Amino acid sequence: MSTPHNSANVGEIAKNVLMPGDPLRAKFIAETFLEDVKLVNSVRNMFAYTGKYKGKEITVMGSGMGMPSIGIYSYELFSQYGVENILRIGSAGAYVDTLNIFDIVLVESAWSESSFAKTQNGYEKDETYPDEGLNKKIKETAKKLNIPIHLSKIHSSDVFYRDAEEGYYKKIFEDKGCEAVEMESFALFHNAKVLGKKAACLLTISDSFTSKKATTAEERQLSFTNMMKIALETFCD
Repeated sequence: MSTPHNSANVGEIAKNVLMPGDPLRAKFIAETFLEDVKLVNSVRNMFAYTGKYKGKEITVMGSGMGMPSIGIYSYELFSQYGVENILRIGSAGAYVDTLNIFDIVLVESAWSESSFAKTQNGYEKDETYPDEGLNKKIKETAKKLNIPIHLSKIHSSDVFYRDAEEGYYKKIFEDKGCEAVEMESFALFHNAKVLGKKAACLLTISDSFTSKKATTAEERQLSFTNMMKIALETFCD
């Protein structure tokens, strides 16, 4: 069986999926960390690879950018491929100066102005949440690996290039408590809740609204290895 967006057959995708936004980051993770790797999807170049990490079967698949994109892929993985857990491993921009480039954030909730959830099933609230049990396991894994993580509420935005007054992000932090911004978690958490599955999100700070520092595209593709190690080890137990 396949879908319009995924050519994998049922059984070719593992129960546990790591989901970076960039399909080339998925390729890097598969080639760097997994054994017995098989490319199971390349539709629209949204690569998905299934392999083994320390003997445990894991799939790593790109989600693309934004809620509509991750909304499609995560919904199909949960509903048609029997996936139980999706751990998004993405990049984010810091809204506060307590988060620095390459810091790792574990998302505790995602706030959004998006209409994604309302359109999907009438959900009216502006926050969605990861699975508590999965988040607990991620925290335990990070502690075991001695890799510091920040626990944060984040902003899931529909807009990357935003024409707004200078410093608008400060108001979002002050009013909503969001310490960083990305574009996918709100939809991922909603899909998991609707379908009775589990989702979580780890983010590496790739740029900062306060310091104006930023990583390169190559660094975002290749250098977020601490986040990758936490994610892989979380599904290793």
